[in-house]
Amino acid sequence: MTLKKWIVGAVVALGLVSLTACSSSSNTKKDNWDTYQSKKTITIGFDNTFVPMGYENEKGENVGFDIDLANAVFKQYGITVKWQPINWDLKETELTNGKIDMIWNGYSVTDERLKKVSFTIPYMKNDQVLVTKKSSGITSFEGMKGKTLGAQAGSSGYAAFNDQPKVLKNLVKGNDATQYETFTQALIDLKNDRIDGLLIDRVYANYYLKQEGELDNYNIITGSFESEDFAAGARKADKTLIKKVNAALRKLYQSGDFQKISNKWFGEDVATCEFNN
Repeated sequence: MTLKKWIVGAVVALGLVSLTACSSSSNTKKDNWDTYQSKKTITIGFDNTFVPMGYENEKGENVGFDIDLANAVFKQYGITVKWQPINWDLKETELTNGKIDMIWNGYSVTDERLKKVSFTIPYMKNDQVLVTKKSSGITSFEGMKGKTLGAQAGSSGYAAFNDQPKVLKNLVKGNDATQYETFTQALIDLKNDRIDGLLIDRVYANYYLKQEGELDNYNIITGSFESEDFAAGARKADKTLIKKVNAALRKLYQSGDFQKISNKWFGEDVATCEFNN
């Protein structure tokens, strides 16, 4: 190939890449409901270690409460969900860049996230709790004074930790928490005494410790952080998507299918009061 032909080919290739990038970018700034319907697929980002909301089991299958719920929602519209594991610390970036179309995995509604994301109606309540080993003797938030705390990077718990420093941040060693990519990694460090306490979602703590047969060996301590709402998030331009998901969630509750999924994973109806209305 001559140098001239190589240069022309390179310019054409770069042009195609540029057009593709522009096309991808433009899709993130418009209402894409018609696209989801025509392709019959939608990509949802999730942390595949967050039991019991959405995680990969021993067989390599994506399972969990949110997995079942989202699949049931989009089944109503003939749309198949493609589940995409993501780094939870980069979830909003992945959404903005168009690598995923929704975030749905124990995703808490916060003021900071509302600036970037549109949320569905809340469907479940959650609390941030402190987990400590009973052998540590730490039975309250105050007991963490001068101790080492762990938290998941990018989590609503870590955001609350920083936004409300008087609750826990000002007490712990270094006035900060060791950040982990997943709660599973953090719990391993807690078990091996590399941290003294872990700030974590109540739903994860209860399920994980119960499954591991470790509930009797740990304290699950409630502090003064406010309760959180779990909801699914989408790009602000995807207004129809939010409306369709909300309608499907309400229909699932009215039909009793939401309660069946809830009982499967929690043994009770976990729907929020707002969702019941």
